[in-house]
Order: sequence, then structure tokens, then C-alpha cells
Amino acid sequence: MTESTSPSFAGLEVGLVVAEREVALTRDALVRYAGASGDFNPIHYNDVFAVEVGLPGVIAHGMLTMGVGASVVEEWAGAGNVADYQVRFTRPIPVPNPGEAVVSVRAVIGALDEERRTARVDLTVEHDGARVLGKAQAVVDCE
Repeated sequence: MTESTSPSFAGLEVGLVVAEREVALTRDALVRYAGASGDFNPIHYNDVFAVEVGLPGVIAHGMLTMGVGASVVEEWAGAGNVADYQVRFTRPIPVPNPGEAVVSVRAVIGALDEERRTARVDLTVEHDGARVLGKAQAVVDCE
């Protein structure tokens, strides 16, 4: 097992972009996520049902979207160094069939706590130019 080192506090400043990534979500990804999470709500696989309940069609799981953001921070910060992660769900991500929904994530240092040696990472998580997660923030322990 490899030990992960945390980011160096000394090298951080507010406004620094620490990670960016685009993730393509497909219907296959939704099926795999449903199997792993146990979330088999038909809004995530049945277009007719999704439209009947007022959605534009099948949508990505909220927790999958949240996990996409968390994975970007974790990849930068290292395993075990994300002390807190919170989001607000602001809008669903329709996943076409066929095709994909591209989610873009940008992680920026939003605040630094010198006493605790932590960094607050503010995430912008968007699909089609619109935010899908609001107030998405992670607290990262630093060296």
C-alpha cells in the first residue's frame, strides 16, 4: 500500500487552480453506478418514467455527480487528505441515449487556514455551461 502525501501548504494561494477535468457520463456509466450504489430509481434508466415525473429524460445520479467532483479533489490532494466535502445539488444532468453528458470540474483554492494547515477547495461543476452543483467545497489537510 502506497502512502499518500498531502499538498504543501506553503505552495498554495487563494485563487490557485489546482485541478481541472472533464468527465463524460454515458448510459453505461449510469448502469454501472446503479449496480455499485444500489440506486435503481427509474429516473436513472427509463426515459418514459423520467419524463412522466417532469424530468427532461434520464438523469445522472446526484451522488455520482458529487463523486465526480470529489474524485478531482482527491486526485490532487491524495487519498485520505480530504477532511470534508459538501455540495448542494442545483440541477440535474440529462444523459442522452445515444451519447454522453460532459461534466467539467474546476478546483480552485478558496481559502487557507494557516493555524489548521488546511485549504478550502472551491469546485465549479458544470454541464452545458450551467452549474450542476452549488457551494461545492472540500477541506484538504496540508503538510
